[in-house]
Amino acid sequence: MSKKRILISGNEAIAAGAIHAGCNFYAGYPITPQNELIAYMAKHMPLSSPPGVFIQAESELAAISMVYGAAACGSRAMTSSSSPGVSLKQEGISYISGAQLPAVIVNIMRGGPGLGNIAPAQSDYFQATRGGGHGDYHLIVLAPASVQEAYDLTQKSFYLADKYRIAVMILGDGILGQMMEPINLFTQKNNTHILKPWALTGCKGRKPNIVKSFFLREGALEKFNLKLQKNYELIRRKEACYEGLFLEDARIILVAYGTMARIAKSAVSQLRLLGKKVGLIRPISLWPFPEKAFQSRSKKVKYLVVEMSYGQMLEDVKLAVSALAQVAFLCRSGGGITSEEEIIKKVKKIL
Repeated sequence: MSKKRILISGNEAIAAGAIHAGCNFYAGYPITPQNELIAYMAKHMPLSSPPGVFIQAESELAAISMVYGAAACGSRAMTSSSSPGVSLKQEGISYISGAQLPAVIVNIMRGGPGLGNIAPAQSDYFQATRGGGHGDYHLIVLAPASVQEAYDLTQKSFYLADKYRIAVMILGDGILGQMMEPINLFTQKNNTHILKPWALTGCKGRKPNIVKSFFLREGALEKFNLKLQKNYELIRRKEACYEGLFLEDARIILVAYGTMARIAKSAVSQLRLLGKKVGLIRPISLWPFPEKAFQSRSKKVKYLVVEMSYGQMLEDVKLAVSALAQVAFLCRSGGGITSEEEIIKKVKKIL
């Protein structure tokens, strides 16, 4: 597989990863700080082989509805937005989940609530991991921490979406979207496609397929929901992933994801130079949450959760440790970013 190394932003890397994964339909609507993504798709999708379809929709609601239609026809479909725009997409995401359609949704988070600001935040964690629309459903949620990982995880997202017939969300933030790093760009397209016999491709010569999320017959919807839960349980067992650093001898373990994990990792390195036994758990899949990363640790280990929100991932960490360990917390939100120095000061206080 041929490669080339280029300098690219996180937003552009996600777009490039999607095209190289075989994304052949994109619908979106501009919003800061993810506009470089939609601009890249507009420029490069018509040049892909075969050419993909790019649509700048009239609204976020229209974009997610178009993704529903394209996914139902078997396309590898994607949309992207930032926090307020993703909120507008929630009804469509619920419909996509209810119809078991594979799709990729990108959220480059900004400060909130409301229109907030265009600075980075991580306050959409609950919305992403709990299912922001109506009904009992989940998305697979992946959180890259580098531009290279943004590219890699986007390609993985399309594979997971098709494998499990589920919507997958890439959850980044304004820093990751705007920052530029050199990455290895795969110029050979990933053609690992999964057959979709359920897709609406025309029924000449076969029985017609039906894609729906509407079940009126008594007991039918409950039966369908049980089918979804079985699929989610399989995903929990198979797809939870994380990065661990210095966990073998750690007395205190930092827990952070995405951009915040980069700062936490730097703090860990500095604390290690000072002789402090500090480690890091970086969840890569936010749903399913990597609970086993915590359950195998000593009861004497303490945890420090660092995030750009007021205690959203904190809840999942507390559930994972089952009250068997002390869990401290450090945060800022609304565009505020906890510094390396603040993390080091907090760790020293705990130790």
